[in-house]
Amino acid sequence: MLLAELVDTTEDVAATSSRLAKIDALARLLERADPSELPALIGLLLASPRQGRLGVGWRGLSAVDVAHAEEAALTVAEVDLALDAIAAAAGAGSTALRASLLADLAARSTAREWDLLMRALLGELRTGALGGVLLDAIARASDRPVATVRRAAMLSGDLGETALLALTGTAEQLESVGLRVGRPVLPMLAATAATPTAALEITGEASVEYKLDGARIQVHRHGDQVGVYTRSLADITHRVPEIVEIVRALPARDLILDGETLALDEDGGPRPFQQTMSRFGAEVSRDLALRPWFFDLLHIDGRDLIDEPLATRLAELDRIAGEWRMPGVVTSDPGAAEQLSRDALAAGHEGVLVKAIDSTYTAGRRGKSWVKVKPVLTYDLVVLAAEWGSGRRRGMLSNLHLGARDPDGEFGDAGGFVMVGKTFKGLTDDLLRWQTETFPSYETGRSPHAVLLRPELVVEIAIDGVQRSPRYPGGIALRFARVKTYRPDKTAAEADTIQSLRALLRG
Repeated sequence: MLLAELVDTTEDVAATSSRLAKIDALARLLERADPSELPALIGLLLASPRQGRLGVGWRGLSAVDVAHAEEAALTVAEVDLALDAIAAAAGAGSTALRASLLADLAARSTAREWDLLMRALLGELRTGALGGVLLDAIARASDRPVATVRRAAMLSGDLGETALLALTGTAEQLESVGLRVGRPVLPMLAATAATPTAALEITGEASVEYKLDGARIQVHRHGDQVGVYTRSLADITHRVPEIVEIVRALPARDLILDGETLALDEDGGPRPFQQTMSRFGAEVSRDLALRPWFFDLLHIDGRDLIDEPLATRLAELDRIAGEWRMPGVVTSDPGAAEQLSRDALAAGHEGVLVKAIDSTYTAGRRGKSWVKVKPVLTYDLVVLAAEWGSGRRRGMLSNLHLGARDPDGEFGDAGGFVMVGKTFKGLTDDLLRWQTETFPSYETGRSPHAVLLRPELVVEIAIDGVQRSPRYPGGIALRFARVKTYRPDKTAAEADTIQSLRALLRG
């Protein structure tokens, strides 16, 4: 299959807001693909190449400066081979080798194809072809039941392999995909509510548990063999020997556990999220030990529990997890739920997770059986620049560069602004049109991808917190930033300061 066919389809998908039209376009693409190309094709559609980490970022991609091909001739299979070579580059000279391989791939691509590849490699394709839409498209293309395809994807943890099996295997083979110790599954996800009381109104009687500002982990054990996986199913076993030791000592032979981990400070309080995550990508450091908290049990000693109610799973978890169990209470009383939330916040955690006590474990789904509750923080920040959008947002000014005021010049010029992050979340079509019409009157210059603005427009931004980051001069970056509204009633002099954001750091 030509890469140009993928480009055409992603443009069609991005151009429509109809879920059914997206599914139809993607199903037609999958039907035309050679079976051997399906895992690579799915990876590109999800902006998550099947090779995983490639060691390529925005800086390396933006440095590529070559003449693109005039005619489309590059195939999906050839792109996949090129990404294999980039992923394999390691050791001395690997940076130069990756740059050379990227330049060769760019030269073989048309401008449209290279634009898609760049966005796919950066995880910013934004066509609306998310996992749920692709699952439905796989079911449509293979003429298999959506529920069967969805369950196979959840339990295999691999949408590309699921597509290959659905389109080339038998119905029995697809239905036989099951839970297997040692093969991570997609984690169950949570909806959101403003308060624990509101969450209980959704779930009914529930297990109300601490929500940590940590990292999701899934741990598999078969005898003495233990595997630890991240939310994205990356294997980090060798990075976390302390978690391996803890799980190896639990009173069972076979286990699949769901939980969170974070690092604690000297007083037993949670360290910042960024410090926990640093252990996932660095050599083991006993100076920053991780502690696990387990909140669900998917399998124990030959018995799958994902179709059992949460009450059953928790009873088994309580029996084997001991001190490593996530704190929580089972209740239908709003007062008890609100008190546990206050306790969690007082201990320095994010909030609570409210889980219907009769719910099954639905891997990979964000339903209403699990509901997270955590405070929403809002700050007034200044727009420093805006990037041109892609897909449905092509031709519109979209992704905002956000700055906090620096009154004393601690991180730059006194009275200036320090960039603290970017976001495109929360922007409605009306806001996108308004930005595109309004921003040019504040323009001070342009780069190939963005319009630079006078720091005068104030926007209210909701965040979940901040994390340490060397990317920005202030040493922090916003977490899960999204636009609430513009504040024409405020001047830039009234924007929040970098110091007030830095105060959110713990430790």
